[in-house]
Amino acid sequence: MKRIFAIWLALFCGQSLAGAFVKPNIVLILADDLGYNDLSCQGATKLKTPGIDRIAKEGIRLTDAHTPAGVCCPTRYGVLTGRYPCRRSQVCWASPGAALLIEEGRMTTASLLKRAGYTTGIVGKWHLGFGTPKQRVDWKGELKPGPLEVGFDYFFGDVSNRWGPYVEDHRITPTLTMKNDENARVLHEKAIAFIERNKDKPFYLHYVPNNIHTPLTPNAKFAGTSQAGKYGDFVHELDWSVGELLATLDRLKLTDNTLVIFTSDNGGVYEREGFPTGHRPCAPFNGQKGDAWEGGNRVPFLARWPGHIPVGTKSEQLLCLTDMLATFAALTGQTLPADVGEDSFDALPLLLGKNGSRTNLIVQARSSSLFRHRKQEDIWAVREGNWKLVMGQGSGYSTEKTERAPYLKFSQVGMVNSDYTPDGKLKPDAPPMQLYDLAADPGETKNVYREHPEIVATLTKLFEQLRDAKRSRL
Repeated sequence: MKRIFAIWLALFCGQSLAGAFVKPNIVLILADDLGYNDLSCQGATKLKTPGIDRIAKEGIRLTDAHTPAGVCCPTRYGVLTGRYPCRRSQVCWASPGAALLIEEGRMTTASLLKRAGYTTGIVGKWHLGFGTPKQRVDWKGELKPGPLEVGFDYFFGDVSNRWGPYVEDHRITPTLTMKNDENARVLHEKAIAFIERNKDKPFYLHYVPNNIHTPLTPNAKFAGTSQAGKYGDFVHELDWSVGELLATLDRLKLTDNTLVIFTSDNGGVYEREGFPTGHRPCAPFNGQKGDAWEGGNRVPFLARWPGHIPVGTKSEQLLCLTDMLATFAALTGQTLPADVGEDSFDALPLLLGKNGSRTNLIVQARSSSLFRHRKQEDIWAVREGNWKLVMGQGSGYSTEKTERAPYLKFSQVGMVNSDYTPDGKLKPDAPPMQLYDLAADPGETKNVYREHPEIVATLTKLFEQLRDAKRSRL
């Protein structure tokens, strides 16, 4: 029995039977505002993404992957820390000049992998602040604490949403100014350079492009290449970068020893420039970026590791992006301390084609609390199996009374929900919360809150237990 267990452990922790530890390179690509239906491998017809699709073709595609929040900043916190952003004592939002959101001493995917001997780098959108609450950022001096203080050996990117000039390590780069239509090229070149510099040792690249966050500014070489306007052209630019990155791994003979993961920080956005073309970035779900409905937090998730992840496979198992920390720990033979990665589950067996399941607490905040930088009412959602309880009315973003240009509201793009009239007004008799059976109604069109009080009670109790325990990972 001990021998059988040792073999099983070796297979799932990346060790050979001889005891030699195998450390695959890791490239985690976190796109910005890319929707579930923004890839041709996910069903899009108005645009083509052969570069990104290659990961799915040569690996696995997960159809039930979620972000821990409906907007970018808190999700990025959750991906790095393995912790639901709602567990922070402050609103998880970093505007330019905000202090570092990752708590001092908290383990991240970068510090975990650095401990395992990896060279770690992040290229692209940071959006998690610099400095401390008591010390304002000196933009002419060293920007710290920041990415390098939470485990990264190298950082190149922008502060948040293409704000200002680029930052490299601790300082603003005075000779390189930000041009939106050149942003993807600059970040791409820095990502490739990081891989080339570290090709002879284990590396972790956390690649976070700004595509396809507004403003939609594809380079001229991609103009008109899609049938979805600037929106589709911007996706094509992202696809070019991913495709070239995979080609670089081929050229350097690193493909077989590199785990590549591609996903997004939240759901897509119904843009005024893209919607008239017929492209639906969050189909087949209701909601969009910022929403507790599926369109706001169900995202593409593709992974490839030749010889380990089965080729051309698909899984309907549940995954949250907070799972990256525990997954990377398992991959490198490490055990997470009890006080870190509170909401991170090991998804390595799932990626390797084995069965797995988890109970997942997903949290989104109303967009008003984020964009106005003050705490207001939040919308929470808890999911177990196919049942999902949204603890409030509406989606939290698409159904807001105020309109946020250039985003379209759910009623303007033809979404239907039983709690709302066709013109997007909440019905007077709408239930106080929402219950959906995602197996029968993945689009969350029919609220069955009143039909299943026992399930509402069960999920409410589960939510309270997970909230009060301050962790979901045992």
